[in-house]
Amino acid sequence: MKSIRKVLIGFLLLGIFCSCAKEDTYIPVSPVVLDLTQVPYPKLSDYKFFDGVLKDLKPAYGVLPYQPASSLFTDYAEKSRYIWMPKGVKATYVADGTILNFPVGSVLIKNFYYSHAMPADAKKVVETRIMILKSDGWIFVDYLWNEEQTDAFLQINALTLPGFSFKKSTGEQITTDYKVPSQIQCGYCHKVNNQFIPIGVKPQNINWSFAYPEGSKNQLQKLIDFGYLENTLPTTIVSTVDYTDATQPLDLRVRSYFDANCAHCHEDGAYASMYNLRFDFTESVAANKLGICKNALHFVPGYPGKIVIGGNPAQSILYYKMSTNNPLYQMPVVGRTMVHTEGVQLIEQWINSLAPCN
Repeated sequence: MKSIRKVLIGFLLLGIFCSCAKEDTYIPVSPVVLDLTQVPYPKLSDYKFFDGVLKDLKPAYGVLPYQPASSLFTDYAEKSRYIWMPKGVKATYVADGTILNFPVGSVLIKNFYYSHAMPADAKKVVETRIMILKSDGWIFVDYLWNEEQTDAFLQINALTLPGFSFKKSTGEQITTDYKVPSQIQCGYCHKVNNQFIPIGVKPQNINWSFAYPEGSKNQLQKLIDFGYLENTLPTTIVSTVDYTDATQPLDLRVRSYFDANCAHCHEDGAYASMYNLRFDFTESVAANKLGICKNALHFVPGYPGKIVIGGNPAQSILYYKMSTNNPLYQMPVVGRTMVHTEGVQLIEQWINSLAPCN
């Protein structure tokens, strides 16, 4: 009888241990639906990128948030960004200032929203832009959110949302005609040698700690730990900074701002490559790459012809192009309908810090 009892207890304990072992080896599965032969889907919800109420933008398992140190200005829109990859593949490091080499099936997601949209003074998601890497290259698709904030729908053509009103973080209320870009307009920033490419996911831009729900961690290390990135990073990565951080050197803040807002157009094979300015963080160490004391190719009436004149922002063509909404001269040419006041102030401070031109 005792021996039978021992056998029964043994089977019971074995069952408990087996049950624990199964729980320990359980691996969650991403709910994301991505059929490369069917995308783009008609609705954002078709991808299953987010859990729960869609407008809350709570990422599903495997949809990892990321944020560059400095962000592109888009009419004061706030942005949340995410990366998703299919199971069993990884991105690889190429260079500090080069986009990660993503595997086919990778998706980059960027939501544009305002925390204080009027008249309700509440959060409103306006659009979600997605880049998907197919075997023949990246495709760029845009989804426009409905007024009910229940879903976003595929938007191919350019669209204007007249009288869009919101409050800045300072409390100032602004009204503008919010412009949703066409795929052709997206190409102004996202095309190099006639191929769509991402912009922000460079090691130099995400080499800093992000506050994930489970704790703060370097974003590159997070990608490695999750299995999205090969562990082949160099010991040191020369990285951008947050241009709004006044504790950082002015030079680094300015170069980081230019990298986020200008570099993607001013590179070989891109929209503004002919102007021979290079605003990428890795290249802008050289003063002439930023146009300091350099003759402009694009004539602007009333200006002496220099792109940047040290100590004289009022006569610097670069400063004027950032300060105007004239479509013939404004820089960037797309992506904004208003002047980025804080960005202009930063560049004014920088130009005033430079030595005069001979």
